[in-house]
Amino acid sequence: MRKILPAFMLALTLTLGLAACADQGKQPETLIIYTSMKDSLIMALVDDFEDKNPNITVEVRIDGAGSLMAQIESERSAGQILADLIWTSEIPDFYYMKNEGLLLQYTPQGADDAFNPIDGADGYFIPARLGTMGIAYNTDIIKTPPSSWRDLLGEDYKDGFVFANPETSGTALMAVMLLDEAFGKEFFSELRSNGAFIGQGSTWVVDSVASGEIAAGLAVDYITFDKAKSGAPIAMSYPQEMLVIPSPVAIFKDCANTAAAKKFADYLIGADAQQLIKNSGTLPVLGGIAASGEYNIPPVSEAMARAIDVDEADMMSFKDEVVGAFLEIMHK
Repeated sequence: MRKILPAFMLALTLTLGLAACADQGKQPETLIIYTSMKDSLIMALVDDFEDKNPNITVEVRIDGAGSLMAQIESERSAGQILADLIWTSEIPDFYYMKNEGLLLQYTPQGADDAFNPIDGADGYFIPARLGTMGIAYNTDIIKTPPSSWRDLLGEDYKDGFVFANPETSGTALMAVMLLDEAFGKEFFSELRSNGAFIGQGSTWVVDSVASGEIAAGLAVDYITFDKAKSGAPIAMSYPQEMLVIPSPVAIFKDCANTAAAKKFADYLIGADAQQLIKNSGTLPVLGGIAASGEYNIPPVSEAMARAIDVDEADMMSFKDEVVGAFLEIMHK
């Protein structure tokens, strides 16, 4: 049975679980996952995984990538990272964890059939989905969908365009770095001059646009489409220069449940999980599973052809500089 727990409850549950299993003389089969994926997706995946693996119980902590990394560093300082597996969209974090020797080198079954645009992972992490970000807009407010990033400098978006906070959201951080690569910091200054601002997390951005509190925002695909399916007046536009953000999964080297973590990584790259990922409104990585026709996401080949290109392995060296400059501009 799946549980979603805050960090302190994960620690308590793990401690009690180890003690109980020691009393019974058997090794626990409890998998702890830290992820920034939306709850409806991770719940669907975990439920399916547990149905296929009834001897494994999965516990999940869902939070922004920045908060998860802070939790991991805190646990590391205390002597033990509690998570077995991590799945977020902040790619520089995975290079950092790899360089720090925190990750297990493991190639999931089926990885050879998966689309992997990340260089330098060396088998320590692999994308399980290809997230896209675009301009989510309220259809009651914006009557002509934006077709380019520079449309955001127009009067329709005056004081009405929002970014999620890149200090806590991995997708927002990646989007800021990609936009900086394509258009430079001057574009952020122009957006700020038109009243663009920083809000809270990715879900908050979508909720605020859907409610009409904000005209438009830089938004994650599946969160936006989930809201649109509920009947909210919200739609997504993809400018020519696309933001395609791989979401890697990795296993911690010294985790307590390595076998269960490997099974979940294998499952995540497999056809059943990739079908659920596709159905949620984001791009799968497994060959042969096309993007869902329900949404206006371009197919993988087109999305990658239009994607803003950046050297993910080199991001570590300029991440702080780009984000720092962006925050300074947006707080003026």
